[in-house]
Amino acid sequence: MAKHQFQTEANQILHLMIHSLYSNKEIFIRELVSNASDALDKLNMLVLTDEKYKGISFNPRIDIVINKEAKTLTIKDTGIGMNEEDLMNNLGTIAKSGTKAFLENLTGDQKEDSNLIGQFGVGFYACFMVADKVEVTTKKAGEEQAYIWTSTGDGSFELETATMEGHGTQIVMHLKDGEEEFLETHRIESIIKKYSNHIPFPIFMDKEKHIPAVMDDEGKEELEPSRTEIENVQINRANALWTLPKSEITDEEYKDFYSSIAHSSEEPLAWMHNKAEGAIEYTTLFYIPSKAPMDLYRVDYQTGIKLYINRVFITDDEKELMPTYLRFLRGIIDSKDLPLNVSREILQSNAVMAKIRKASVKKVLSELSKMFKKDSEKYDLFYKEFGNVLKEGLYNDFDNREKILELLKFNTLNSDEPVMIEDFVKNVDEEKKEIYYLTGKTSLAMLKASPALERFKARNIDVLILNEEVDTIIFPMVTEYKEYKLVPVADAKFEESEEEKKKEEEVAKTYEGLAKEFKETLGEAVKSVETTTELVDSPVAIKVDKEDPAYMMAQMMKQMGQGGDTPEPAPILLINPNNELIQKLNESSDTNLVNDAAHVLLDQAKLFDGQELDDTADFIARLNRIITKAI
Repeated sequence: MAKHQFQTEANQILHLMIHSLYSNKEIFIRELVSNASDALDKLNMLVLTDEKYKGISFNPRIDIVINKEAKTLTIKDTGIGMNEEDLMNNLGTIAKSGTKAFLENLTGDQKEDSNLIGQFGVGFYACFMVADKVEVTTKKAGEEQAYIWTSTGDGSFELETATMEGHGTQIVMHLKDGEEEFLETHRIESIIKKYSNHIPFPIFMDKEKHIPAVMDDEGKEELEPSRTEIENVQINRANALWTLPKSEITDEEYKDFYSSIAHSSEEPLAWMHNKAEGAIEYTTLFYIPSKAPMDLYRVDYQTGIKLYINRVFITDDEKELMPTYLRFLRGIIDSKDLPLNVSREILQSNAVMAKIRKASVKKVLSELSKMFKKDSEKYDLFYKEFGNVLKEGLYNDFDNREKILELLKFNTLNSDEPVMIEDFVKNVDEEKKEIYYLTGKTSLAMLKASPALERFKARNIDVLILNEEVDTIIFPMVTEYKEYKLVPVADAKFEESEEEKKKEEEVAKTYEGLAKEFKETLGEAVKSVETTTELVDSPVAIKVDKEDPAYMMAQMMKQMGQGGDTPEPAPILLINPNNELIQKLNESSDTNLVNDAAHVLLDQAKLFDGQELDDTADFIARLNRIITKAI
């Protein structure tokens, strides 16, 4: 018998299961039955597609066995089973890096935390909520040797060889005192019906069956007394829910099925069930969760879509099934037109799969549009959780860019509440047909106060205010919506008369000396210093020269995912000749004051642009010197 220590993270989760999560203990059955179903799915696929497994019998079933005397609850399956390596990887180590996120995302709310168990693939450990000893006996299909894995949840487990008829896995839980409810058949059956009714394989359990007494013809004399027999019966429906007509499925059944595939006790926000017939036949059932999965923003997020081919499970680990900006979806794709032995590489380039994906994306976006129009409160809940993820589709889903734009909610300069783009364009100048926007990694209030917006305020032109970090990456790639052009505020041009141009040139000459002095003081920190009529109230602002080859190179590298290595060029500092501070500096003969003011004003412009200061101490020292002179 070999004794092993659990990996650190597995040990932490074990401790959590044993000592913390008590509000929703029944989910351990949901998780173990779900694992058993996955094991049957995997074997089913291998028997149909892999020559090595052709001779193996596939008789799918899950059995639940109650032993009140021994105080044990057993869940066993006839699935793929595990060998020694599988046991070490699956039950001793948690390879998925998302598990660390599971531990980091615990809230202290027991119900909410228990919903994370299945999401992060640590569902097996849930059995330690009710058991003080767990024995797993298993044999992998096609192999001779069986193994038994045993643990009391104390930080270690034992592994030894065993004997076992057939293949599959048997989990025996020795229940703790006080957990006797899980030895009652009616309790187990109610949990199965709640979470696992639509597991596509039959679940069996012994139940007592009452046989009434046999009476004589007159019904007076008892010929045989009533008795109770034990009968092994199927306790779940065991049909693939998505294959049934929508008219035959109740809302409760849709919700129950969601709980089994999403490992969640929370109700889904919405679902969409679609059957396509014609050149390509397939069925999809997609759910939108009410809460964002905890790994939503992780690179190694777990996809929530399972692919079936003619009801045979193929994969739940293929991120190409749906675009990444719809990674919050949970559900099923089932097609009749793909080969059972389809490989991951073939799947990614398969024309049938591409058509299914394209049609599915359009369906989901269409349903979201309907949700917004028919139930704005529900859409608000959706947008709060997934709005920023949806935006990611603007970056690379060119076919659906317009539809995605129409689903987004925008803050604007002139509106207190977010608006949809269809409403925003009603107030756009129909001659210019330009939608102006400002992006920045700062607060909404700070962006609305940006000097870059002063000329728009003066002309009463509304502007989209995009203050999420994702906006700064995505919106420079979005150039149009219908017949309208999307234009950054820095690139907006307004017509000027010849007289206005002449006046600007004269003003620029007046401030040539100050601009030169600022440039000499600031050196390489700015590309140039120029006067501007774009500012109304603020003394200065910064902008980037987008024709600068260095800027174009930085943008190109950013699109290639290497933006951090290529710095953007120094900005142009714009000074406002109509501002009193700039006018006084232009008249000042105090060189030290002008030098300090140049640095402070550049830092001020950077702060308005959402940037961090390179040297906060220097900024404060210069500001204090200016204030001292002013007092």
